[in-house]
Amino acid sequence: MVTSIRKLTEPTFWRDDALAFVEARSIYDARKVCYGKHAHETFSIGVVTNGRCTYLNGKTRQRIGAGTVVLMNPGDAHACNPEHGALWSYRMLYFDVSWLTGIQRDLGRSRNDRFQPFLDIASVEPGLYAGLNRLYDVLTDHRAECLEKQSAAVSFMAEVQRTLSPAPDSPSHGHRGLARAAEFIRDNYARSISLAEICSAADLSPSYLIRAFNDKYGLTPHAYVTNRRIEFSRAQLRRGRPIAEVALAAGFSDQAHLQRSFKKLVAATPGQYRA
Repeated sequence: MVTSIRKLTEPTFWRDDALAFVEARSIYDARKVCYGKHAHETFSIGVVTNGRCTYLNGKTRQRIGAGTVVLMNPGDAHACNPEHGALWSYRMLYFDVSWLTGIQRDLGRSRNDRFQPFLDIASVEPGLYAGLNRLYDVLTDHRAECLEKQSAAVSFMAEVQRTLSPAPDSPSHGHRGLARAAEFIRDNYARSISLAEICSAADLSPSYLIRAFNDKYGLTPHAYVTNRRIEFSRAQLRRGRPIAEVALAAGFSDQAHLQRSFKKLVAATPGQYRA
């Protein structure tokens, strides 16, 4: 009985080497889940299957409930957390951007062969909600053949493209130095870097960098570093690399440091995710 209860409150991850473009996650009872604001390199889409939660995406915060589809473009800083004491269940799918861009290109939705972000961050369209649940069930069905899973994924994401609006082209965000700052972090996150180094690479003052970087990316430079380390760790853990080895390669001081940061942003331990 204890084991059954524990499984209901722990996240379940699904992956398949033959379908490396998609990953799935679900949890039945997420009342004790606590996410810090974070971002993914993937396109993320999920459904609330039970209860209510607070959904933060960029500067938008809203209360959502069962039947809602949530969407996070790559790089969107976001967090979902349950209302106090209320049951909350959800399912999430994470799609590789290059794979999804190929679908957009086939449908004439990709601009200059680049990923076209979505305008919507949430939807209560019944067809999308039902479609994501059907896809999740097919992906996690060990009896379903690979071709069936691939076809279901393509069909669902094509439906998402037809149903939801593309985001308009975003204007440049004031200072090109912010992009240089983000690039410097992406190239150096695995080592200890200082604010002075980032400012030098971006040719920006510390006060401007801190304020404007958070405004553009939804994360402080330090949080951006941690987020990049976690995204790297996820990729390495999916390959079965030892946790302690991943921690050092990602730039964490030790395995315990990785454990704390991973739990905060992924709402699961590295061991749960790796398994």
